[in-house]
Amino acid sequence: MDNKVRELAERLLSMGYDDLPAREPRVLRGIASRTAISQDVNKAFHEKLTYGDRLADQVAAFGGSWRFIILFGLTILLWVTANIWLLSRPLDPYPFIFLNLILSMLASVQAPVIMMSQNRQTAKDREAAAHDYEVNLKAELEIMSLHEKVDDLRIRQLSEHFTRIEARLEEISLRLAKH
Repeated sequence: MDNKVRELAERLLSMGYDDLPAREPRVLRGIASRTAISQDVNKAFHEKLTYGDRLADQVAAFGGSWRFIILFGLTILLWVTANIWLLSRPLDPYPFIFLNLILSMLASVQAPVIMMSQNRQTAKDREAAAHDYEVNLKAELEIMSLHEKVDDLRIRQLSEHFTRIEARLEEISLRLAKH
């Protein structure tokens, strides 16, 4: 099979096998063995996630949802209302300093967690793009191979057709020579 892969590299990619980047030999081996590129990128990516990664993704998903915004808005509204209503003995003795501290702490924890989740999503997108590249390359190489087969078939048909025409012309010239 290794010889077939080398031949495919030279014929379809016009490159030596040893000169190919890492992905192309994998694609050529798939063509040579007639196997599909059927890797589930999402499944493979999620199998590599740690508990912390999954937790960060859940926190980011909740922190970026309408549910969080509504709950957070209601909590702030409740805190402000309670402090105004209990003006003589407010929960937060200085006007909303404690609320400001909580908001700052929440932002300082939530921002890095969301960034971790976004970085993982970027890595996942890169893996998906690499997989898509391999699928597209295989499809393009298969199409090139099909073009070669169709061209060979047409050349063979034309050759047979010309052979028949030559035989017919020879037959006609023999008839004309007899007359």
